[in-house]
Amino acid sequence: MRPLKILLIKEFKQIFRDKTLLPLIFALPLIQLLIIPLAADYEVKNINISIVDNDQSSYSEELTSKVLATGYFKLAGYSHSYKESFKQIETDKADLILEIPQNFEQNLSRNGFEKLFIAVNAINGTKAGLGGSYLSSIIADFNHKINTEIVSTNINSEFKSIEVTSLNWFNPYMNYKIFMVPGILVILVTMVGAYMCGLNIVKEKEIGTIEQINVSPIKKHHYILGKLIPFWIIGIVVFSIGFFIIGWLVYGIIPVGSLLLLYSYLALFLIAILGFGLLVSTYSETQQQAMSVSFFFVMMFILMSGLFTSIDAMPNWAQKIAYANPVTYFIEVMRMVVLKGSGLAHISKHIFIMIGFALLFNTWAIINYRKTS
Repeated sequence: MRPLKILLIKEFKQIFRDKTLLPLIFALPLIQLLIIPLAADYEVKNINISIVDNDQSSYSEELTSKVLATGYFKLAGYSHSYKESFKQIETDKADLILEIPQNFEQNLSRNGFEKLFIAVNAINGTKAGLGGSYLSSIIADFNHKINTEIVSTNINSEFKSIEVTSLNWFNPYMNYKIFMVPGILVILVTMVGAYMCGLNIVKEKEIGTIEQINVSPIKKHHYILGKLIPFWIIGIVVFSIGFFIIGWLVYGIIPVGSLLLLYSYLALFLIAILGFGLLVSTYSETQQQAMSVSFFFVMMFILMSGLFTSIDAMPNWAQKIAYANPVTYFIEVMRMVVLKGSGLAHISKHIFIMIGFALLFNTWAIINYRKTS
């Protein structure tokens, strides 16, 4: 154990002497965790809508007020012709057009139905799709309310209808920060492990100090552990700062499940992802090569992890790649433990899979590292 102790002392001294490395490890991930959740929001708000009211009735005014009162739409213009509103679409001042026809109130009261015209600027497909969906839902709710009033008035009695209420479990206020922060924290820990650890061995190759280690009696697994353990500890520290200071104090995310279980899985995940970083470094001769390879895989880890896009919505071939991604499982565990309060029995499958990743990457890295000059 003495060679390992000496290597650990050397690694920690080398890390803390590098004044440019410390901000990259501690400051940048926390700043990213503070800022990214403010933008990583599945909700689309402030959708600019132009309304063409050809009826000028109480029903049309009520519908307009209902649309604007939701908070999702912002009135870009209130015109009397479709051509005038379409000019706002062309100049990107409006995202949607809602045209209310003449005799809207009269036809709705007399016949029980009427047609509305919705035009959507589909250049931004996500915003167009969600905006059109929001508007359709609002119109459907308005239509139900009007029909209820008409039927109730015609039969001169109280109209009974089925009222549907929804209950949101685990995130009752649909706060996307509570959903996104745990996943983003996993990504930042992954970047610290994959990048920093991956560059560590390569840096010694470039400056020549690895030759001194190669001629020493240090065994391969001692050298690998000496590289892995410092960043394993740093990864836990970065996670703790981000989780308790940013997640808990800033965003108010209080874990429902066991912190011991969460940290146990974190320790296992860090072993796997640091093993991946070490594996990359054994194949790279320069820091530029290590950064390029790490960047490629980290981007795949992020985009195919289910953080921003649901895995169930991916095609079958993409789902297979997603489930071959260690980050996918830690994001799932984070959300399960933090939001749902899941226990050991619920994440046992994730634990065995992560053990497999850890054994694969670290064994591969030890075998591939050769003490040659």
